[in-house]
Amino acid sequence: MAASRGCAGLWRTCSMLTLRPPLLFPASVRPQSSVSGELVPRTSLSQPPWAQQTSPVPEAEERGRRAAVVSAVNQRVQRQDFGRLFAVVHFAGRQWKVTDEDLILIENHIEAECGERIRMEKVLLVGAEDFTLIGRPLLGKELVRVEATVLEKTESWPKVHMRFWKRHRSQRKRIIIQPQTVLRINSIELAPRLT
Repeated sequence: MAASRGCAGLWRTCSMLTLRPPLLFPASVRPQSSVSGELVPRTSLSQPPWAQQTSPVPEAEERGRRAAVVSAVNQRVQRQDFGRLFAVVHFAGRQWKVTDEDLILIENHIEAECGERIRMEKVLLVGAEDFTLIGRPLLGKELVRVEATVLEKTESWPKVHMRFWKRHRSQRKRIIIQPQTVLRINSIELAPRLT
């Protein structure tokens, strides 16, 4: 008995004193000494393993291509030769893709009264058949103008939300009625010249 207790005690101390091998780093990851001046180890995060890539198109050629695209779009806008415009606007917490004479049903209350015209100022994108102007994140107010008219302010059909807990003799019933507003998009106008 005494011998077995001694072995158990010896085993316990031996298991606690297990030695771990030292951590080994490859030469590329090993921290640099402060003598060389680099304090940050060279890893894939501090310096990518691939060489710096340059654009195959020279910067001057890229600027020339951009200027050509802007002048082509300006010519179309001045001639009003772009057809029907569409826009993506952010309104009432959602994004809407709209064109002229569209009707949108908003599940929200708007302060404007019926018959009033409102301007949608958060325009994310406007485009036509041949070109698209994308905002970063919004297009300027002087560049595009989207106007709408409030047609109707109503409430939604009552929705019943029922919760029932079995074996608890408990249930809860809620009737949800959401305010709704109907808008008609009157016009999407683009500035006569892009910058």
